[in-house]
Amino acid sequence: MKDNHNHPYHLVDFSPWPLTGSIGTMTMVTGMIKWFHNFNMNLFFLGLIIVLMTMYQWWRDVCRESTFQGKHTITVTNGIRWGMILFIISEVFFFISFFWAFFHSSLSPNIEIGMNWPPMGIIMFNPFQIPLLNTIILISSGITITWAHHALLKNNFTQTFQGLFLTITLGVYFTILQAYEYIEAPFTIADSIFGSTFFMATGFHGLHVIIGTLFLFICLMRHSFKHFSKTHHFGFEAATWYWHFVDVVWLFLYISIYWWGN
Repeated sequence: MKDNHNHPYHLVDFSPWPLTGSIGTMTMVTGMIKWFHNFNMNLFFLGLIIVLMTMYQWWRDVCRESTFQGKHTITVTNGIRWGMILFIISEVFFFISFFWAFFHSSLSPNIEIGMNWPPMGIIMFNPFQIPLLNTIILISSGITITWAHHALLKNNFTQTFQGLFLTITLGVYFTILQAYEYIEAPFTIADSIFGSTFFMATGFHGLHVIIGTLFLFICLMRHSFKHFSKTHHFGFEAATWYWHFVDVVWLFLYISIYWWGN
């Protein structure tokens, strides 16, 4: 069938990736349940492989459409831009639910947890050790990603690469430190409402840092292949917005849970 592009919109071609992504996700979640109950990780890894392969091929198709086929016109890009804005707003409300649970329990601790916050028997982290270092790391990464974005707008591809590489390095460093903090934690997710809210909020933030780091790594690869220009780089811009969102959420986590909640 002949494809006449006499309009600025992107009518998406048939794609198998939403289906394979759904199958991979269902397999991975089912595998996690099997892992928790039967201590068998085979199904989980199968689902993970399907998801990773789907991600690679779906990203490949989007890169082709935007960079080589010219399907991401100004109208399409504006639609994607609003989609990203609404996605970040939904993520804000996702984290609001965790903060709501934390403040609901901490501002009026009930008798089951000793009417104390943190509850009796919970030894909290020192907020001026690893948590403060992680705060400095994420604020620094916000500076480096802004530097990379401004360098791209100036057509300075070398500094864009340097800024992106530094941001990814800081993101990986943050994840390693948080993993170390979890390993050394003197309490678990099963230790009262404090453990539940702490690990849910910081754990989901950590997951978002990993996703954001992966997002930026894809942008670094695309930048090295000269996919971006100063006027056509929304994939990079979306990754920047997402990273700033992750930074801001951490500041609220640090102030409310690590410092005030201590």
